[in-house]
Amino acid sequence: MGSLTYDRVVVEFEDRMLAHLQLVIIQKLRRGESFLLSWRDAAVVGDGRSSAWLHPAIPLYFKFAGGHAPSINPNWVAQLTRSANSSQGLVVTAEESAAVDTNATPKLEPAIGIRAAAQTRATKASVTER
Repeated sequence: MGSLTYDRVVVEFEDRMLAHLQLVIIQKLRRGESFLLSWRDAAVVGDGRSSAWLHPAIPLYFKFAGGHAPSINPNWVAQLTRSANSSQGLVVTAEESAAVDTNATPKLEPAIGIRAAAQTRATKASVTER
């Protein structure tokens, strides 16, 4: 299970999903475009929905648990890209929904978990000193 860290928020996704999200997100940010990223929260964190406004000026970190890059499904990338370019922003959806009717409303796929990455200056300093 990998994670996407943005500002002080860490969202965990399966590596395969994260690889596809990375392609779409980087595509948008390289063009200097800001956009909304939305996902369904896991039951562990309340089973709600969350969104983050992604902006090219804010650092973004992708961490993959596995040692190899998964194969890429171009249909899924295309679906996620269409979503990212829409007024609703990039909605995290399951790969299976890319194989179904592309005009159907995609099912919002849950993130594995979300946690606040609240670090104090002292914690950051101790990590830097090691």
